[in-house]
Amino acid sequence: MKIETLEQIVNGITPLDKSLGDKIQSRLDNLTKPKGSLGRLEELALKYMLIKTDPNPKIPNKSVFVFAADHGVTEEGVSAFPKEVTFQMVANFLAQGAGINVLARHVGADVKVIDIGVDADLSHLKGLIHKKVLRGTRNMLKGPAMDREDAIRAIWVGAEVAKNAIDAGVDILCTGEMGIGNTTAASAITAVICNKTPKEVTGRGTGIDDEALKRKISVIEKAIKVNSPDPTDPIDVLSKVGGLEIAGICGLILMSSYLKTPVVIDGFISTAGALVAYELNPLVKEYMFAGHVSVEQGHKIQLSHMGLRPILDLDLRLGEGTGAVLATNIIDAGLKIYLEMATFDDAKVSPGENQYGSPK
Repeated sequence: MKIETLEQIVNGITPLDKSLGDKIQSRLDNLTKPKGSLGRLEELALKYMLIKTDPNPKIPNKSVFVFAADHGVTEEGVSAFPKEVTFQMVANFLAQGAGINVLARHVGADVKVIDIGVDADLSHLKGLIHKKVLRGTRNMLKGPAMDREDAIRAIWVGAEVAKNAIDAGVDILCTGEMGIGNTTAASAITAVICNKTPKEVTGRGTGIDDEALKRKISVIEKAIKVNSPDPTDPIDVLSKVGGLEIAGICGLILMSSYLKTPVVIDGFISTAGALVAYELNPLVKEYMFAGHVSVEQGHKIQLSHMGLRPILDLDLRLGEGTGAVLATNIIDAGLKIYLEMATFDDAKVSPGENQYGSPK
């Protein structure tokens, strides 16, 4: 069926099919170990197989999608770095020199970089996915960051990227981003959707000092007041105080959920995109893994709002998809336990009544 509208994707997301749950759980319970003793490894394997509707999966092909965009609000001094770092880091990603490149190699994931809104001409860069919607957002302190139509276009870019990847055989998608100023946008989105004050959800981002943090919180407070985003309309929130890369991540999550493909979300900015997707259709939660919880104070609030439990807690705050790709290693481990570990019958081991499940 041809996918023609965002509404078709949002409304077409269906609950997880749990019909294979008993069969998968039975094998997990009959592996040569005390029942449930591998904890979340078993939980993650079960969820992955339910999403894929496959009780005998292969170890997944993995890709991380780094959406890059600039933010007009950087002119208010909310970041420790100038906006030029965005396009400089895009070049670094393509040269395989960034943190995400190293960790993606470590877990066997491909890195795909998407220019969805960098305020520079990157048409000469080979290997970049060119999907620019705008050359950065406007300064949200002076009005909406972007028009509603542009926010929808950016969501659609993310959806197309996801569909192309899934059609090409990617089994698990990871979200990543790059954009100086994007923790400001993510904080604003989180404050509105989660009904928190900017102070409760705003952290230091790239490492700003106390004075800059106060300024950042003030900018977010004023931007919310100026724009009056409607918390019941997630696209209104996204367009008024969000970012293009956040919109792209939202679209990637929506399409992955629509096509019943697992998606691992990264840190604070990625989870802002997940929040928008969740508000559009809460069923996306069933197809998402929370890769990690970052040191950004608003991240725990985001995850709690959606009822997601992070896989890792490593005090990460880099972004780029680093925590998400690391978490795929843990999902792989759970799947390998399920696929490769002997059952009691295989090993001719007699299960004990108390420690090792039910007796024969």
